[in-house]
Amino acid sequence: MIAHLRGILLEKHPNQAVVEAAGVGYDVAISVSTYSALPPEGAEVRLRIFTNVREDAIQLFGFLRTDEKALFEKLISVSGIGPKLGITVLSGLAAPDLVRIIRAGDVQMLTRVPGIGKKTAERIVLELRDKLDGIGETPMPGAAKPASVAVFTAVQSDVASALVNLGCQRSGAEAAVVKASKEMGETEFEPLFRRAMELLR
Repeated sequence: MIAHLRGILLEKHPNQAVVEAAGVGYDVAISVSTYSALPPEGAEVRLRIFTNVREDAIQLFGFLRTDEKALFEKLISVSGIGPKLGITVLSGLAAPDLVRIIRAGDVQMLTRVPGIGKKTAERIVLELRDKLDGIGETPMPGAAKPASVAVFTAVQSDVASALVNLGCQRSGAEAAVVKASKEMGETEFEPLFRRAMELLR
């Protein structure tokens, strides 16, 4: 199993990174938090990897921080949550926020993540509330921070694409991005993404 990947970051998208190592390009699924903290394309990157083996595919899920990978593994241990949904949850809620929400038993906040219904949210709280010691307590290094300047069209486009990849309708996603942009005046991807997701709930 692949547990760690070091190489050149060939491409990065809100839900995907392509990393070249020893002449091979690896397609890695990532969360929004990891995307926001990745170095520029062409730079070296190190990702902690969770390898998911299915009959029809081998999938790689990558994380910059050990805490985020540990939280991901906790999430997919819950019945009804597979790796793809686990990444969606970590994209919808930053790891420290997710840990706080689970410990507080805030089922309503969990159900705001696309793909998480009330029963699944309740299972997450029940099964993980007492198993998160030491996880998600520090912010992602290099993570986006709010800024009070105009949003670039490229950032808005990336946010809309990320929302569509999480299952939102494109028209609704684009409208939410426009509204979030007017409210926040953000240039950074991650805070704009999270606000747009809130507006879609």
